[in-house]
Amino acid sequence: MHIVKPSWLTHGGELRDFEVYSCHVSPDGSRLVTAAGDGYVRIWSTEAIMHCGDAGYSNPKQLAAISNHSGTIHTVRFSGNGRYLASGADDKIVCVYVLDPNPPTHASTFGTNEPPPVENWRVVRRLIGHDNDVQDLGWSYDSSILVSVGLDSKIVVWSGATFEKLKTISYHQSHVKGITFDPANKYFATASDDRSIKIFRFNSPAPQATAHDQVHNFTLEKSITAPFESSPLTTYFRRCSWSPDGNHIAAANAVNGPVSSVAIINRGTWDGDINLIGHEGPVEVCAFSPRMFYKSPVGHAELDANGHSTQVSVTVVACAGQDKTLSIWNTSFARPFVVHHDIAAKAITDLAWSPDGETLFITSLDGGVTAAVFEEGELGYPAPLQENEKNLSKYGAGRKAGVIEGTDALLLEERSKAGELKGVQGRMGELMGDAGVSKPAVPTNGSIDGPRTNGAVDAQAGTNGTTQAPPVPPPAERKVNELKSRVTWVNGKKRVQPTLLSSSGPSASESSLPQTQLISATKQGVKSDSPHAVLDLSKPYDGFPKGGLASLLIGNKRKFAEVEGDEEKRNERRMGSQAQSGAPPILLNTPDGLVPPSAAIQPQDYEVPEPLRPAVSNPALSVSQVRMAIPLIRSVIVRTVDGSEPPPQASNGADVTPAQRTEGANEEVVMLEARNATGPSRTGRHQDKDPTRITCTKRGQSLWQDYLPKPVLLLTGNPKFWAASCDDGSLFVWTPAGRRLVNAMIVDATPVILDCRGWFLLCVTAVGMCHVWNMKTLSAPHPPVSLAPALDVALHVQGMHLTHAPGVVFARLNSAGRIIVAMTNGDGYSYNPQLFVWQRLCEPWWAVGSQYWNTTDAAVGNLQPSSGAQPQSSTSAAKTSPEEDNDEVSPENVSAGIIPLLERNTTNHTLVRGRAYFLQRLIKALLSAEGFEGFESCVSVAHLENRVAAALSLGAREEFKVYLLMYAKRLGAEGLKAKVEELLRSLVGDVFEGEGGDDADEEAKEMEQTLCGWKKEELLKEVVLVLGKHRDLQRTIVPYARLLDIFDKRAAVDEPQQMITDV
Repeated sequence: MHIVKPSWLTHGGELRDFEVYSCHVSPDGSRLVTAAGDGYVRIWSTEAIMHCGDAGYSNPKQLAAISNHSGTIHTVRFSGNGRYLASGADDKIVCVYVLDPNPPTHASTFGTNEPPPVENWRVVRRLIGHDNDVQDLGWSYDSSILVSVGLDSKIVVWSGATFEKLKTISYHQSHVKGITFDPANKYFATASDDRSIKIFRFNSPAPQATAHDQVHNFTLEKSITAPFESSPLTTYFRRCSWSPDGNHIAAANAVNGPVSSVAIINRGTWDGDINLIGHEGPVEVCAFSPRMFYKSPVGHAELDANGHSTQVSVTVVACAGQDKTLSIWNTSFARPFVVHHDIAAKAITDLAWSPDGETLFITSLDGGVTAAVFEEGELGYPAPLQENEKNLSKYGAGRKAGVIEGTDALLLEERSKAGELKGVQGRMGELMGDAGVSKPAVPTNGSIDGPRTNGAVDAQAGTNGTTQAPPVPPPAERKVNELKSRVTWVNGKKRVQPTLLSSSGPSASESSLPQTQLISATKQGVKSDSPHAVLDLSKPYDGFPKGGLASLLIGNKRKFAEVEGDEEKRNERRMGSQAQSGAPPILLNTPDGLVPPSAAIQPQDYEVPEPLRPAVSNPALSVSQVRMAIPLIRSVIVRTVDGSEPPPQASNGADVTPAQRTEGANEEVVMLEARNATGPSRTGRHQDKDPTRITCTKRGQSLWQDYLPKPVLLLTGNPKFWAASCDDGSLFVWTPAGRRLVNAMIVDATPVILDCRGWFLLCVTAVGMCHVWNMKTLSAPHPPVSLAPALDVALHVQGMHLTHAPGVVFARLNSAGRIIVAMTNGDGYSYNPQLFVWQRLCEPWWAVGSQYWNTTDAAVGNLQPSSGAQPQSSTSAAKTSPEEDNDEVSPENVSAGIIPLLERNTTNHTLVRGRAYFLQRLIKALLSAEGFEGFESCVSVAHLENRVAAALSLGAREEFKVYLLMYAKRLGAEGLKAKVEELLRSLVGDVFEGEGGDDADEEAKEMEQTLCGWKKEELLKEVVLVLGKHRDLQRTIVPYARLLDIFDKRAAVDEPQQMITDV
């Protein structure tokens, strides 16, 4: 073994050399990268290091010095494909560099003595995801992911293609100081100061993978604590290493009794029975040689029929730490065959092998970088790389999680990915405001079209995975023509027309001022089921001042309004003189300008309907287990036909006629007014009150009038009928023309909620009974049902005293006459008349535990209300009249979907008001508790199943399709084969049965072939396309794709897609 330590191989400072914390060798072995406390990433030529003793060697020694961190750099690592270089520092940022083939643009860094760079390494992404120092980095062997660990106890997984954050893992309880990857690309291991090594299983994500797709990836396989129970917490790193054959993990900073050791953890059983003992201090870093070795040269007699050696191969591991000693072990000896004491003056921080496995680079806190070069046969004789592949093949190295099993599966995956990519590009284009720009090229095999930045906009780098082309300058001929057009001839002399400075740029309409860039909001028609991205608000934004662009140009000073009779502007001069004397004048800002308070128009005092008295209590309240609050009897009650806000009432408390009430309001609106008696009795008896006057008006004219003997509590109505309820429990119903539709209906107690939709009328009484009637058929869809189950009566003891129960936020009807109730505890209920039971559609459990709880999701929040509960085909929907449309979009009714409305109620009453604080603490504790590793995933899937069932039960057509596709996508990401197969079977139905039969059965068959108003065949086709990209499910999905003739219709795709070849 030869020790090579060039004097120039340091991170030099003015007074001393900086501590070197990390090193790594590129996959081709030509570059060594080091990182130190000076904030520089330095790239050296390994050839120059090996020739440091040759005085005639003149090639460059330092290839580049990169300074993009603001603090000490702790780790540097090349990617397995050699394309990228990553570094992590104590500024909490991970930088990713790429080698630009163009020469460097600068000779050297200004103000430093750095030699000019030979290679042009530039930053393509700055990854922000840690809350404390980044201690170590690791690339998967196929470079599909980059994993960073740090002092914030977090493990952050980044995509190796797009460098988007795929997942943040928070299983460790203390600083994470080391990471290593399985060469078979199935696991990675992290070492932490919580005295454990955790093994995580993963599948290599696709280049276009998102955080939504990787929810169930990167799962905890095993937590190993036995070898580290009393390990010291004084080490700066815990850098472990995985053997090239995939059998073992060398774990640093282990203990064997009171002695420091290196634990050798066996794959599969994950036990650490073997320990490498001999170091006097804690071991901070272990590094397996990337090659396997034979004890002797391989001869022809030792080759089998396949050309493989019959010798037993061994692995070599190097260990070093705080005792400044380097030890090298192999699996053939129980003792180290190389021990070098005091190879450094201070603790050793990192070890890196060259790709040939016979050169070891060592860094230490004394600022030195040392190379240990082994002679041929000293470590053994290197085995060919096929030996590594043969050992890793038994662990599935090189194989995908799923294998394409035919051309049909390949075509299905191609169409599935093409549709998903097309939707992503459309949403991204609308977000960036380039709806008319042509689509960017699809990246292939993980390539990136141009550099990208994370959280920052670069002139040369794209944002969010897209590439921005530089502006194209106008052609030279166009400039010449513009110059010629300004030349004129006057009296035989040439005259050049002067050009304004603002129009001398590349475009006459382009201003020379800094141009603002506005990000357009998402359109309402765009549907998205992916998690919402969080906007980066860390950068300052110089927006317009108050008042917008006009204020920026002409200022915020308002002019005085023109007051009638003040042509000489005496008020303005008087106010100006007061301002000069130091007394600020009091002015009112009106739409016409500034006016003194005396000249302002006084607002009218509107009459507020005063409560007259409480309603008469019904005797049923004394024995009922449910008692609801009863509204007060008001003097005036007004209801509009479309449910909009009634116009303001007249002033001064005067009696108002219906004609006066409609002045200033919409002339086309029809209103029903109930005016209860307010004056004294005309007979002298208290019970002889004047009757309640019911008046229906339109355009200021009275349409009809009626009188009721009892005071009116509530009014409701729509274009089909009007209804009123009195304090004695009686209900009256009129037609739009004022004809009484039915006799007075008497309910069991005083009505407290009255609502209508379509032909259905809902009445909720003070004892919690819900009555629903169909006024068209004069029948009830179900008997009266009690609100007691929804009010949690079953949870309370049926005692003698009143107990607290949640209140009712609202009780409404959908278009099919189903009762929808929202509670103050965040629950939402619907009564199912087929099952004769209340169903809970929404609850705080989903709001806290599910990953899909987002009531502002564009895919759900922008849905229009379902047109009805009856199933309708996608081609022939039932036509509704304008009056019905007005009723459908009534603000009182459900206008954005029942399920989103109930979820918004849950958010407002639990999350916003803090009522779910302890439930949130429980869920947060369960996420990191042992035995609950899949808790969040299970709750999210259950939430989607609850949404699908609720939409199907309510007949919410549009919502059902959105939730079904979200559910199918999640099942595919989770790999739940049984649920996927069950879902596909439920959608098949009688779709593929032969046609024919009696005409009487055609209608029944048509109903069986539809689901919530959608054809089952259409739903099945979309679900198959969503699931088609998951190879582990293709054996189940491809038969359904063949039945749907998806492959025969592949020519109908808008644009040809490139065949997927990365099998």
